[in-house]
Amino acid sequence: MAFHTWWLFVVTVFFISGSPGPNMLHVMTRSVQFGLGRTLYAMAGCFLAVLSLLTASALGLSALLMALPGAFMVLRIVGAAYLLWLGYKAWTSSVAAVEAGAERNGQVLTNLQIFHTAFGVGISNPKALLFAAAFLPQFIDPGRPELPQFAIMVLTFGVTEISWFFIYALGGLSIARALTRPGLQRLFNRVTGGVFAAFGLGMLVAQR
Repeated sequence: MAFHTWWLFVVTVFFISGSPGPNMLHVMTRSVQFGLGRTLYAMAGCFLAVLSLLTASALGLSALLMALPGAFMVLRIVGAAYLLWLGYKAWTSSVAAVEAGAERNGQVLTNLQIFHTAFGVGISNPKALLFAAAFLPQFIDPGRPELPQFAIMVLTFGVTEISWFFIYALGGLSIARALTRPGLQRLFNRVTGGVFAAFGLGMLVAQR
């Protein structure tokens, strides 16, 4: 891959990764709930999901999904249901649960549970596979081996994504300092839940 092509890829990915989406919203929310230290587990979960989707796309899974519309529809419904469930949990979370870093039933989340939930958020959108299938090949030099180029792009995308995770997590810390009143905390829960639900509904109604 030529340097100028890679640099164009970096600039494009910077703006794509920085746009608000389920991953960024989830990282920011965890930062509000748990602080930066435990949010690292959420970042790791989302990061692994992004790398998994990009790698699967590079290996041709997206082409398989395009050839099997029924499989894609099932994955889309499962992903949308998961986001709607997260939206419901955020909407119904009590203020006390947020202060304690616990779920609504009062059980404190372990670091492994934080990681698993974040991975579920990141892996729940199969459209990312199709996006990667349409996006990554645009930067491939057909005169050079494809696998090293895909590896460079996947690594670049991953590093850019996790950099944005930290930016959103720091933003979450700023929000947490402002949520000193129960009413504001409850409003944040409702807004977060509404956005997750909107992502889920959008995934359900979106066309291929």
